[in-house]
Amino acid sequence: MTDHFNGFSNEFYKFFDDLKANNNREWFTENKSRYQDIVQETLSAFITDIAPCLSKISPHYRADPRPNRGSMFRIYKDARFSKNKSPYKEHAAVQLRHHLGKDAHAPAFYVHIEKGNIIFGGGIWTPPSDILLKIRTRIVEMPKLWQDIVEDKAILSYFGGIKGDGLKRHPRGFNPELPFIDDLKRKSFFAVKKISDPSITMNAGFIDEVEKSFKTAAPLMKFINDAIGTSF
Repeated sequence: MTDHFNGFSNEFYKFFDDLKANNNREWFTENKSRYQDIVQETLSAFITDIAPCLSKISPHYRADPRPNRGSMFRIYKDARFSKNKSPYKEHAAVQLRHHLGKDAHAPAFYVHIEKGNIIFGGGIWTPPSDILLKIRTRIVEMPKLWQDIVEDKAILSYFGGIKGDGLKRHPRGFNPELPFIDDLKRKSFFAVKKISDPSITMNAGFIDEVEKSFKTAAPLMKFINDAIGTSF
């Protein structure tokens, strides 16, 4: 394992370029050591170096650099419900989730590394219905607090606002005339930065940029944690 994160290298991105052209088990088996040495080691170094930054934002979120059962997503894809049956993900991703979270639908800080599609920030992705109801209910019960978040100058400037796919109609049990009805329609709540140029990731300074995104997303993360009854 590398001692410190020095950026996602050309070799890192080259591995995924090659994988996109050869997304099959035979090729991956032949290149597995390359994946372990270039991709997993770099991700482990990144997670190790972001951990102290994360703990200052919230001590309840976990940055685990282990290549298995840690904070990095597995490269193996669940293609059962996908039209694309290729067996491997063609990007790298890290989810630094709440220590009580059991899966990818828990509140988390997230980093997605893919040439032309760099994403980092925080939120909650398609949580189960009971958790989603708690978030929606808190928006209704604490409208001023929610307004402070959606109108937060840093969130608007850095992320462009709170985002997340939503329902076409208002959710059942919620009056369509309620304030923030568009937010109440959401099935996910997140604040993420999207960048197409991978050069931002190719040096140690990327840690600072990711830390900035986590700090900026912190009010949203606290609101979500408070809604679902977990510590922030």
